[in-house]
Amino acid sequence: MEIQRYVAFSSDPAGGNPAGVVLDAAGLDDSVMLATAEEVGYSETAFVSARADGSFDVRYFSPLIEVPFCGHATIATAVAYADRHGVGELLFHTKAGPVSVRTTRTADDSIAATLVSVPPRSVPITPADLIELLAALRWTADDLDPAFPPRAAFAGAWHPIIAAATRTRLADLAYDMPALTELMLRNDWTTIDLVWRESPSTYHVRNPFPPGGVTEDPATGAAAAALGGYLRETGLVQPPTTLTIHQGHDMGRPSTITVTVPTDPSTGIAVSGAAVKI
Repeated sequence: MEIQRYVAFSSDPAGGNPAGVVLDAAGLDDSVMLATAEEVGYSETAFVSARADGSFDVRYFSPLIEVPFCGHATIATAVAYADRHGVGELLFHTKAGPVSVRTTRTADDSIAATLVSVPPRSVPITPADLIELLAALRWTADDLDPAFPPRAAFAGAWHPIIAAATRTRLADLAYDMPALTELMLRNDWTTIDLVWRESPSTYHVRNPFPPGGVTEDPATGAAAAALGGYLRETGLVQPPTTLTIHQGHDMGRPSTITVTVPTDPSTGIAVSGAAVKI
């Protein structure tokens, strides 16, 4: 088994979110993939198996669990494939559904990728779950931005969208890991998408991922897609529009995610970023 390591959503190996990539995972069973992801130690490792029609099955494992979809590992996988076979169009079959990915050469001759998520949707968070979530985060209702209704958003995986009223509140992340883990597993939430809006097109986010054994993700493409769908659904942005998401700065691993939100509510959200081999 050849395990490659890439950083996604940064052109600097010291930034972004690292992912493991196995481009030929044919024949590997679940226990081997989970053990490999635990050994790699990143928030996710992607395992790729080719189909006869030229598309690919892709599965994503954290050190503790399998997740249905992972954006940063998708970007990393597409760039790893392009490094070996050239840029172009790819189709990934994930447990969340089909995800198309396009890789391109940039002006500095590096490779970037754009994925299009499955169609997004969101649902309310129950009052009891919201109280429990805020308690686990050690936030209060006064810490929330009232313009952003708390909802659980989906674009391949479920992520509650919780908006901070200030950048200072977002910067202070010290949550109750056991309590948050239990709540997230009970609700099938993959990460918590903590958001602060700098401007109508610029957002700063943090993503706790305790069910995967990871305190925080420095770049989360699946949550970025879910946020784009949530903003469109709630009318907080007017599509078509492009958003810039900054993540990982509070961890010392700065990441930049570009999110393109189309007008049609039945269409997926495009998530773009650079990736580089470690």
